[in-house]
Amino acid sequence: MTAIYQVLGYPLGWIMWALYNVVRNYGIALFIFTILIKLVLFPLSLKQQKSSAKMMSLQPQINDLQGRYKGDRQKLNEEMMKLYQREKYNPMSGCLPLLVQMPVLFGLIDVIYRPLSHILRLPKEIIEIGEQVLTETGGTIFMGGLNPNQLRIISGVQDNPSAYAAMGQEAIAKIQTINLSFLGMDLTLTPSVSMFGEIFSNYNPIIFIPVLAGVSALISTIQMQRQQAITNPGASANPGMKGMMYMMPVFSVWVSFSVPAGVGLYWFYSNITQMGQTLVMNKIYNPKEIAEKAKKALEERQEQERLERIEAKKKRKEEAKSNTGKSKPEAGTEALESSTEGLSQKEINRKKLAEARKRDAEKYGETYVEVTDDDLV
Repeated sequence: MTAIYQVLGYPLGWIMWALYNVVRNYGIALFIFTILIKLVLFPLSLKQQKSSAKMMSLQPQINDLQGRYKGDRQKLNEEMMKLYQREKYNPMSGCLPLLVQMPVLFGLIDVIYRPLSHILRLPKEIIEIGEQVLTETGGTIFMGGLNPNQLRIISGVQDNPSAYAAMGQEAIAKIQTINLSFLGMDLTLTPSVSMFGEIFSNYNPIIFIPVLAGVSALISTIQMQRQQAITNPGASANPGMKGMMYMMPVFSVWVSFSVPAGVGLYWFYSNITQMGQTLVMNKIYNPKEIAEKAKKALEERQEQERLERIEAKKKRKEEAKSNTGKSKPEAGTEALESSTEGLSQKEINRKKLAEARKRDAEKYGETYVEVTDDDLV
């Protein structure tokens, strides 16, 4: 698992290194990093928005299929797949941006836990010397997984640089100048619930980062739920979707209390920029407007198909009357005439019309429709 974090963190570490060296402010570097990630993922987010708009445009046809095959789940699924293939719609295409965001979060966690490697770009050998000194000075070294060793070394060097002289003067100078704070908050610290009781006695503003992450996640999720209610009204009533509205904010708070404050700050930035991005994309691709246009187009197409069916029905009636008025049977009708002996004229007409329809169906590739009494009027 550690290797996965490091692999994901390697490219993101170079980005954070470049940003930090430009702005020299860790919190601002994190914000610019968030904007860059959103810009990189914007094509995927736009694709997700198009997918939502497409889903909204297909909703009338989906509702029609659901009503038609209400008691046959297998047939409904088959017809739904045919609809998706015909309209070139992939139901899973909207999930891609969410799947991509998780690797970014994992990589950023590695960057924040290992600033000596990613921000200061210190050699591995120098960092190992720092870990050895940390042990000799009574500090605790964590083995494997994500660990705060590098954060502890930074704190140790800034408090007692002479103890870490073995790391070299150049490395110590770099560590002494790095500033991982933002607005008075040390973003290398991990918030804890116990800090709530120390708000007045030993106030530390990082306690509010998990709160901001949770509240912003809740607002962002509500925004997505409203979007979902427009694009897919049936899914919005699903209890699972409602549960998601509360699960994500709780998850955000839990993560923010489990990792350094910099991760929670990134999560807050990400939620805020996501809300802004959603507003922008709604201006570009408004699912409701697209759905209204699609509904109108569907109604026009259904009306056209209805008129075509009426016209075809008239044509079949005329052909049937023409066939019954002939004095001599056409080739291949002798068997039909022999089979109508003893029948009423109405039954004879029914058989002849049925035969005519079958011939048309075979000739033009149409679906055979049984003859009814209305057809014989």
